[in-house]
Amino acid sequence: MSALAQLFDRAFAPLAAAVAAKRIPGGVLGIVDRNGERMVRSIGSAQLVPTPRPMQDATWFDLASLTKVIFTTPRILALAEEGIVDLDAPLISVLPDLRQYDQEAWERKVTFRQCLGHQTPFPAVEPIYTYGRDPELLRAFILQREWRARDPVYSDINFILLGFALERLSGKTIRDMDPGPGFAFSAEPDASAATEDCTWRHRVLSGEVHDDNCSALQGAGHAGLFGTAASVLVFAQGLLDGTGACERSIALMRTPLSATRTHGWERPHEGWSGGALCSPGTIGHTGFTGTGLWIDFDRGKAWTLLTNRIHPTRHFDSEIASLRQAVGDLVNGDC
Repeated sequence: MSALAQLFDRAFAPLAAAVAAKRIPGGVLGIVDRNGERMVRSIGSAQLVPTPRPMQDATWFDLASLTKVIFTTPRILALAEEGIVDLDAPLISVLPDLRQYDQEAWERKVTFRQCLGHQTPFPAVEPIYTYGRDPELLRAFILQREWRARDPVYSDINFILLGFALERLSGKTIRDMDPGPGFAFSAEPDASAATEDCTWRHRVLSGEVHDDNCSALQGAGHAGLFGTAASVLVFAQGLLDGTGACERSIALMRTPLSATRTHGWERPHEGWSGGALCSPGTIGHTGFTGTGLWIDFDRGKAWTLLTNRIHPTRHFDSEIASLRQAVGDLVNGDC
């Protein structure tokens, strides 16, 4: 048995235990190294209600906030490399209509880099979808709203605005953009891990975006990407071996902007999702639906844990945080 296979068996155990304890319906674990050796394994159910379906290695997942780091961040950094975007320029350099009726508004001073690092005063959560279902009107609402300034926190608004910038520069909506090889903005329901029995859409969601605001906006920069464990690992390997983005973009993804954040990504800190044994050269991110990706550049390996922990409801303690940490510690426990 190869060293990766032994490591994989050990790291898979917490996922199997979580499924057996009925804390989550199912999941897929994948690990890849810099040389391309890869393992993927699934367990449990892709859907419980209304019709049970088994989880498969190739099950598609709503990646939720992994959209921020797989889709939006690389595109913003590529535009910066091309000189189209200045990361230290305010968003109004691309979105001049942001708070256009108050030229002194603090929102007009927010920069691309601040949004990438979640260093802005935007709120952590805002139920934008409750203001209507017209995506263009909601875009105007977000741009013109007088947001109450708070202490900086992780906020979807940062990446919603970065998504608006991508749309403005390309002349396309996000859903009309190429999501990248192995990714999509929807998936076949029978091939997807189900998420929530949605209280306002009145159905179990499978193959359509779970995030309420992304659904109402019909595509956004903070959520909405779908993929499989294999496609996530191919993306991760591209960052590990340098083929997936330019050297400067990868360097920025690893460059700290705060004690917990880099450009787009999260970095190791006490209690973070990747566990206590990650090397300092690790970046990672999680998604609300139960997804996660961590890339350890120092050790040359990456792992993804994809689950449907909110199926059929988010209002249940899946203990996803401790599961992620346990898997991360076992992935790195041989080092």
